[in-house]
Order: sequence, then structure tokens, then C-alpha cells
Amino acid sequence: MKYTDKTLNSKQKLKLVMGKDCWHTEDFDGKFYSVTVSDGPLGLRTPALKNGNYEDMPSVAYPSMQIASQSWDEQLAYKLGAALASDATERNVDVLLAPGLNIKRSPHCGRNFEYVSEDPLLAGSLGKQYVLGLQDNHVGATLKHYCCNNAEFSRMWLSAETDERTLREIYLKAFEIACEAKPWAVMCSYNVVNGVRMAQNKKLFQLLRKELRFGDGLIMSDWGAVTDAAASVNAGLDLIMPYSDKCEQQLNDAYERGEIDAAQLDECADRVLDFTEKCREQSKLRQVTVSREKRLQIARKIEEEGIVLLKNDGVLPLAPNANISIGGNYANAYINGGGSSSVVPDETPVSLYRALCDLLPNGNVSFRDLLEYGVSEAPLLQIEDAYGKDAAIVCAGFHDCEGFDRATAKLSLTQTRQIRETARKNPKTVVVLYCGAPIDMSEWIDDVAAVVWAGYPGQVGNLAVADVLCGKVNPSGKLTETFPATEFDYPAHRCYMDSTVSVYGEGLLVGYRYHVTAAHRLLPEPIAPPRFPFGYGLSYSAYRYDNAEAKLAENSVEVSFDLTNTSDREGTEISQLYVREVNPRVFRPYMELGGFQRVSIAAHQTQRVKVNLPMRAFAYYSTAYDRWLVEGGAYEIYIGTNSADTPLCVSVTLPRK
Repeated sequence: MKYTDKTLNSKQKLKLVMGKDCWHTEDFDGKFYSVTVSDGPLGLRTPALKNGNYEDMPSVAYPSMQIASQSWDEQLAYKLGAALASDATERNVDVLLAPGLNIKRSPHCGRNFEYVSEDPLLAGSLGKQYVLGLQDNHVGATLKHYCCNNAEFSRMWLSAETDERTLREIYLKAFEIACEAKPWAVMCSYNVVNGVRMAQNKKLFQLLRKELRFGDGLIMSDWGAVTDAAASVNAGLDLIMPYSDKCEQQLNDAYERGEIDAAQLDECADRVLDFTEKCREQSKLRQVTVSREKRLQIARKIEEEGIVLLKNDGVLPLAPNANISIGGNYANAYINGGGSSSVVPDETPVSLYRALCDLLPNGNVSFRDLLEYGVSEAPLLQIEDAYGKDAAIVCAGFHDCEGFDRATAKLSLTQTRQIRETARKNPKTVVVLYCGAPIDMSEWIDDVAAVVWAGYPGQVGNLAVADVLCGKVNPSGKLTETFPATEFDYPAHRCYMDSTVSVYGEGLLVGYRYHVTAAHRLLPEPIAPPRFPFGYGLSYSAYRYDNAEAKLAENSVEVSFDLTNTSDREGTEISQLYVREVNPRVFRPYMELGGFQRVSIAAHQTQRVKVNLPMRAFAYYSTAYDRWLVEGGAYEIYIGTNSADTPLCVSVTLPRK
């Protein structure tokens, strides 16, 4: 729709393609609708002026996206989006700056807690449902950060150097899948890709619109990501955020010199007005459809499904009359990820200590505080209290934050020391981890009886953690990223990087793709097998896979298998299907995730599980033909509980074309 030719002069068009301030679009004193945006994805972060300063308004603090992703639950991702839409509606927010779909290339990335997975199919599938949950409730979604924003180090200047096929198959695929939900906006990242700043990357903007089918949606910048406003507009960036005197001057000066493409400026301005008009119309339909009580229930459910039981030597679940000690930095504290996605909880967060006290009225829960005064000297008050207890719980963690990558993936020396010394006093030591990305557990993992991955649980998530510890909830979460043996045992660590260039030398072999390929083929300079593989997670139930079949259907392959709960307890299993081309013409990882299914099954029952794999699950991106290609021939489909444990394999032959 062409608004600008009739309603705005050139100076006004230049004004329109910039924000009015930090959180609103330009409205020319009410001539157009002013769109209000807010940070996400873990809850609403809306600043308000208080006593002359801007402070974040309290809101429901949900578990981190990492935890949400570990549910592998598309319906729950939709419910999260719907819950956030009600938060936004109460604050008159039109567009949420979420979800984040960047691939987890390295466990050191400071924003991994905001992102979904190292696998693009899983990231895109859950991201798509999150978008639908928001937009079905008339609040816009913003896919971010497009693209290759896989590190916080030197994020304004670092050039992600990657080949075309890796870019398509790994770093763009999640955006492509999520674009099926027709998100209202996409946010470009700070970084440089193959030498071109993303805010000025015309090739990748055109690819987004055409091949990823984003169409005429709005492309906005990350906040402060634009260094050359004229070049960004000429490349097709629609909206520069936030308002900047410098950018406005750049635009006006460049226009006077004839350096701004007038036709391109019209397109950008028209898309901004299309965006504002869409938000205006949708604002009339917006209602609070999810009560605050229900939002808290959804937040708790996310944590219940997303907790991953990493190790259990039989100490869990705790008995109702258990005599336990609990301590550690986060036993009676709240931790979340820092940066633009941090949320001020709208009520006092529940600590794990308090949750366990309420859940074990017939037991005894003793708590000794630990204050971390330094890396080598600290009062380890819990250790003596742990002796002789039915279990000793140590709550440890790591504060991940936007703007910084981790210097190390190890816990602090104080926390490591406390875990090891507590385990010496009590072999039934349980470590509960509050972290946003994998940590190096090599110094203590063999000393403890159990490890529970709680992530960043939000304001009510510790109720779910307590339920898992006590067996009220049967854990079902599974990892959506590989946990390396040590902090250096991941493929990206071996690639070149300096302050301006990061070479994606591992290519397609990101995360589990490296490890499953290394397990079946000889790769140079092998990396140690992972501590916990992609898709891994324990349960209080046990499952058996049998009788797999695969048959060719129209534009898909239908896979079915029997799943049996061999235990005395009802549980939920996340079955994963990995696809392998037997004789590929080009290099391909040994196998790649093609589909998954979350299945609840009663004790000692068998269920026939059916998963439909679209032809795209068998495709690779051909740089020779510049398109996705499915080769005819033999394929194997591996079925199992994680990427390293696939007891079933079926074959299918796709026709040659």
C-alpha cells in the first residue's frame, strides 16, 4: 500500500524510518498510530518514569527460553506466547521483541539462555508456535537476531564468516520455519556477516523477504545497531531503533547529497506505515485472555516440563519424610539472565528452600546460608550440616548476561569447593544448577549422586523444581543443546577468532552434528564425547522402543514405532527421529534431527507413535543449484531417546527425480 506519496514529504519519510524514542514509532503528533514495543522473551520489560528515572515495571517472570525449549512441547510454546500477549495487553504493548532464534554455537555465549537450541528445526518449530501464540492474541512478534549473532564478544564489530550452505542449513533455517507464522517484524543483529554489517546487508534482507518468505513485514534494527543510517535504508532496513540525533543527521545529510535511493526510502516508509496500521487495527481486538493466575500456572508448567534430570544414582525422588540439608548461593535467592530480557518479578520469587519446606512437612529441611566473599575464601557453612542426612542439596549457578560472553564455563572456585566437600561428607549429594548455558562439570560430576538442571526458573519455577526433587512431578525435559565434556570440547572452540572475525570453520558440524559424525567417521583432531548429548534427559520412568516402520507417502515419510513404559509410573518420553542419507553426493553430517514427538504413557502400557517427516527433513541446500534438494536413494531413520541413543533404525528409499 502506498501511503507516503500522498501524505508525507521527503523529510517526513526520513523521520518515519526512525523511532520516535526508545520504545515507540513516529506518529507526527497523532497523525499516525504510534506503535509501542517491549523487550521479551522471558516476560515483559517495560520501563516507566519514576522519580525522574526510568525503572522497569514488575511483570510475570517466566522461565528462560532454554528451559521452555527443553520441554520440546510446541503446545506449551504456544501457551507461553498467549500468556505474554495478555501481559502485553495489560501494558498497551503492541509488539514484543521476541523470540530469539539464534543457534547455540558455543556454550560461552552470554545470551544462550534467551535462545532455543543448537538445532534449527527445533528452534524454528518452537519459535513458530511462540509467534502464533502471541499473534493469535493480536500482539506482534519479532524474530531476532537476524542473523549469526552467536556471540556477545565484540558484537558490534565481529564478522561471522560462514559459507553459503552452512548459513542456509544452520543459521537461517530457524528463521525460515518461524516465518511460516507470518511474524509482524524481524530484528537485525548487531554483528557483521561475511564482511557486511547486518543493518546494511541488502543480500540477506532480500533473502529474508523472498526465499525465507517474510514478504513485506517490517525489518527493524537492534537498538543502536545502525552505524550508517543512509546505507541501512538503502539496503532495505525499514526502521532504525531507537531515535538517534546522529542517525537523523546522517539521513538528512545523505538525502541532500542525493545518496539515498528515493524508491527504497518510499518502500521502507510504506512498510513502517503498514506496520503501524496493522498494530492499530489489532489493538482494537486485543483482550486479556489469560488471567494472571493462569499465567503463573503456565510459568510453573514450563519449568515442570523443562527441568532436565542429568544424573540420578537413586537418591531421587526424595521420600516424604526425608531429612535433608540445603545450601549454596541460590538455595534462598533468585537468579535470572541479565540484559534486555531481565524481568522484575511482580511478586517475591519462591526460593527452593521455601518450596521444599512447604512440600516436606513431615520431613526436616535444614538451611545454612553461604555468602561468597571471594574465589578462595568463603564460609562453607553447609558442609558440616550435610553429614548423615538423607540427601544434601547444593544450589549452584552462573549468571549469564547480554553484552558479555563467559570467560569460563566453570562454576566459581567457591561453589566447586562446596560441592566437592559436601559430597565428601555425604555421598547422597544433589546439585541443582541455575545456569543459562552448559557448564563444565568435570571437576565434581563423579562425586555427586544427582544433578538437576533448573536453568533460570522464573518467579514460581522453584515450586516445580521441588516437585521434581520430591517425585510429585516425573521429570521429562531433554537437552536442546550438547553439554560438552569440558568447556573447550565443542567444535567452535577450535576455529579462528579475533576481535573482528569469527570463522565458522566447523561448518555444518555444530553441536551434536559433530559428535554423531565423529562417532561413526574419522574426523581430524577428534573432540571428547559430550558429557550429556543433545536430546538427553532422565526420568523416574523407563521406556523401550520396538517395531519401527517407515513408508513413503505423498510429499512425506510416515514413521511409526511402539513405545512402552516399562516402569511402575506414568511418564512422558520425548522421542526423537534423526535422518541419514546413506550414500550422499555431498558432505552431510552423519544424521540430523528430522522430527520429534512428546508422548505421555501410562505405566506398563504400549503406545503406537506416529511421526510424519516432510520431504524437507531429507533435504540439503545445494549451492550448485541454489535451492534445497532431496536426492533420490536410500535413507535411514534413527529413532530413540537422544542423539547418542537411537535403538531403532528403519530404511526408506526416495524416488529419483
